[in-house]
Amino acid sequence: MAIALQVLRHFARAPLRPLLWGLPLTRLASSMALAEQARQLFESTVGAVLPGPMLQRALSLDPDSGQLKVRDRSFQLRQNLYLVGFGKAVLGMAAAAEELLGQHLVQGVISVPRGIRAAMERAGKQEMLLKPHSRVQVFEGAEDNLPDRDALRAALAIRQLAEGLTADDLLLVLISGGGSSLLPAPIPPVTLEEKQMLTKLLAARGANIQELNTIRKALSQLKGGGLAQAAYPAQVVSLILSDVVGDPVEVIASGPTVASIHSVQDCLHILNRYGLRAALPRSVKTVLARADSDPHGPHACGHVLNVIIGSNALALAEAQKQAEALGYKAVVLSTAIQGDVKNVARFYGLLAQVAGARLTMPAGRTSVEEDEQLYELAAQIQLPDVQLKEALEAVVGAQGPVCLLAGGEPTVQLQGSGKGGRNQELALRVGVELGQWPLEPIDVLFLSGGTDGQDGPTEAAGAWVRSELASQAAAEGLDVAAFLACSDSHTFFCRFQGGAHLLRTGLTGTNVMDAHLLFLQPQ
Repeated sequence: MAIALQVLRHFARAPLRPLLWGLPLTRLASSMALAEQARQLFESTVGAVLPGPMLQRALSLDPDSGQLKVRDRSFQLRQNLYLVGFGKAVLGMAAAAEELLGQHLVQGVISVPRGIRAAMERAGKQEMLLKPHSRVQVFEGAEDNLPDRDALRAALAIRQLAEGLTADDLLLVLISGGGSSLLPAPIPPVTLEEKQMLTKLLAARGANIQELNTIRKALSQLKGGGLAQAAYPAQVVSLILSDVVGDPVEVIASGPTVASIHSVQDCLHILNRYGLRAALPRSVKTVLARADSDPHGPHACGHVLNVIIGSNALALAEAQKQAEALGYKAVVLSTAIQGDVKNVARFYGLLAQVAGARLTMPAGRTSVEEDEQLYELAAQIQLPDVQLKEALEAVVGAQGPVCLLAGGEPTVQLQGSGKGGRNQELALRVGVELGQWPLEPIDVLFLSGGTDGQDGPTEAAGAWVRSELASQAAAEGLDVAAFLACSDSHTFFCRFQGGAHLLRTGLTGTNVMDAHLLFLQPQ
């Protein structure tokens, strides 16, 4: 209670004062303490996959012999090391790499999001900034995660560096989430604008990251193994911070150092699925037809070592550890949450109902019908690694509060001209779902946040909600359904209780998809 009152005093000073409406003081203190713990756990999730520590664990250099060790492989350095990188976490990765490799690094080129250096400076994150007189050239572009001319210039500079290497050279490639948008080099006659338009159309119609990257690779000079081919015959070591469910190296950033396994027919199947094949520009049809008739097929990448150095699973494992230290029974439910955000929200709402009943009822008795609905919904969403049975069994045995953790990347089918991101929309929809179930005597809080600190084209990382959201929003004159109807979750959370439910972290310098935290606390 002392912690709760301390948090209450902290938040009651300003924007969170509207939370006082409609809640008893003791319940309010408990609510704020829970919200603060949720934020702390999200920060620990991000902290587990910061680029510097990840890279330092993956690389080791013997300063006397000049031997660079990457996992179980060794490479001899003799003024023959070059570096390229692209992604939201690459600035910090490059800073850590240059610090470790020192004078062995001859030259580097990286492509990072616009404004990230200034953001890191404002946040005081000096460890994520390159030193003065760095040998690494930095390009900033791809604002709002959309490829642009600056990102194109970066991609061409990276290609030029790679093409100039010899068999005596070693190319260190740093890759993280956002790399696809930061490495645009369309195959002529496709223009950047045409490729960007096609990507936007696919995303707006609900295409997942795997589908988007399949199309991107087919139209790119560098994706789908193109960068590895450009660097041949040099040796290539690719260090990857994964932002894709299952960590498939051929999908992350569209696999620039991995030979593509997709065919033109795969691309056409995706385009047909979303009703876009007939509307393709002539240039795209030309490139796809040319690839279909290429007798050589995809290039091999036998000169490449690809290493995953960070992932959503690693981040959630740290959050689980921290939750347990706070007294929660913590269980990682899945690291592969994907599918339509509406179904995912229904899943979390029903999960809260079923898990809450097991937490409070004698012997964990729950409705058979609700249990069946939950398992059917999990099967419908097709979560490959879901530990639903194990999680519910753990809830039954819990003697106190429970934290269920999950991660992944749901998809949103955009409607209207609103502003938001998948995390804010998921949180808003979960809030609606929670309000439809009789959850007493359980306090429930759900948080969804992007580990990169940016949810869609907004400055928020995500949002958190409680079961009172719908009723409290109505009391403020906010129509939740209207905001959802035009994909305007960010505007809703900005207005709702003075923006108190937004998760604001600033750019984190890393990216391993999203983290979802569901808290169940007996009253």
